[in-house]
Amino acid sequence: MAPYESDDTPAGEVDDVRTGRRKAARYVVPVVVVGVAAATIGLVPALADSGDPDLPKITAQELIEKIAKSDVQQLSGTVKISTDLGLPDLGGLESGLMSGAAQGDDGSTADPQSKLLELASGTHTLRVAADGPDKAKISLLDNASEYSVIHNGDDIWAYDSKSNEVYHATAPESERTKEKTPDDVPATPKDFADEILKSVDDTTSVTVDGTAQVAGRDAYKLLVKPKQSGTTVGAISIAVDAKTGLPLKFTLTPASGGAAVVDAGFTKVDFAKPAASTFDFTPPKGAKVTEEKDDHSGHQAPKPGEDFSKDGLEGLTTIGEGWNAIAEFDTGGEGLPTGSSGNGDVDGFLNSLGDPVTGKFGSGTVFSTRLVNALITDDGKVYAGTVTKDALVKAANADQ
Repeated sequence: MAPYESDDTPAGEVDDVRTGRRKAARYVVPVVVVGVAAATIGLVPALADSGDPDLPKITAQELIEKIAKSDVQQLSGTVKISTDLGLPDLGGLESGLMSGAAQGDDGSTADPQSKLLELASGTHTLRVAADGPDKAKISLLDNASEYSVIHNGDDIWAYDSKSNEVYHATAPESERTKEKTPDDVPATPKDFADEILKSVDDTTSVTVDGTAQVAGRDAYKLLVKPKQSGTTVGAISIAVDAKTGLPLKFTLTPASGGAAVVDAGFTKVDFAKPAASTFDFTPPKGAKVTEEKDDHSGHQAPKPGEDFSKDGLEGLTTIGEGWNAIAEFDTGGEGLPTGSSGNGDVDGFLNSLGDPVTGKFGSGTVFSTRLVNALITDDGKVYAGTVTKDALVKAANADQ
């Protein structure tokens, strides 16, 4: 039983709650999501919340249902992106990594995949706009340059003004049929909230934690906390617009304390219909245009214990459940050669992350961030999840 369902809740209402939870998980605000953010990348408000508005009382069940019923189709706004994974200073390695990642798989700096590393740290500003499920735009502003991704009907365009390169793709069939693909990654508070609500189960506590004001809007705060020990996730707070039910802010704090790892929120938001010209795009004169390679196969996330070999990730399974779930797979080779790659910068970076461990499994290295940790054994097995180092070692020992 989910924590916001009581024993005396009528069966029909319980079914409604579960249906609402599923709807909340799959309903996505139509903002184009094509790889310009990763699951651990958030949007942090430039201005602090102000005031605690006096709103009618609401239960966690009712607030989740409010998210599920949210039907925002049109919006425009401004957000900021900040990530604090606790990674060490990359120093000279950063430029090398950025150079290596400057081109995506299709050989263009405008390929959205090339922006993932850039957004993995620091603070960035985004402008977003949407008009229905097939018109959306995200622009990443960086001083004098701008990077934009535009979804307009069957077309997805990405433009990097710094390099004057354009990337063009055709929207996957699931995009055109209004379904979210597994390859999509969160880019707005609504996207992050959907992913979290999708996993709400008996391992999770869900409560209402007062009110707030975000981007000038009155909101309720939904507090999601793991009941399990051993996870790196401390708590998740979702500010939900009191009028529309749209998540306006998402904050994930680690169990270790300190600053948020992910803090997602609008600084400005407007629910008026954006101008049609917002989604128009024509490659600038002289721009290099790269067409996407035709591959919309996608991969489904594994269920606990499910073999992933049919999707090309042979042997990938999930150990445990809820917040303590650990992905395990065998690379079929040796562990990472930390300290022996011959590249001093790379070795130094890996060693700064790595923590040698031993156990029944032999020996290996745990690579840690403030949210996701991974154990790579010397014989090539990988264990990863939002769990502690001890949990990874325990899982590896039990796998022998």
